[in-house]
Amino acid sequence: MMCDLVNRTVLKGKVKSGLGNANIWVGKAKKIFKEKYGMDLFLGTLNVELDRDIVLEENEKILPYEYGGTFDVYVKECEILGIKAYILRTEKNNKINGDHPLNIIEIVTDVNMRKQYKLKDDDEILIYI
Repeated sequence: MMCDLVNRTVLKGKVKSGLGNANIWVGKAKKIFKEKYGMDLFLGTLNVELDRDIVLEENEKILPYEYGGTFDVYVKECEILGIKAYILRTEKNNKINGDHPLNIIEIVTDVNMRKQYKLKDDDEILIYI
């Protein structure tokens, strides 16, 4: 469990269904993610619709050649439901003209959060960054 939540930003949102294809992209990034961040990812993401837009900083990222994709993937460590996780967002979706609005984020970790925590669409959730 992580600590020092006092000095962290809190994001509020609701769980939402995604397109159902995240397992493909997480699968492609799984090996490099383990090497860079030490986490063996569950093959899927938790989509969260935030109550405000956010843009991730570009300092932590996975490059296209590292996972066989087209765009840089920005990575931001976070805590959700008391566990360490990461927000992932492609550089394309980190801009106003992306495929997703700026208030939608995808979260990865080493467990199936929907199953483990019995999450369903529209459940309210807090994310600490």
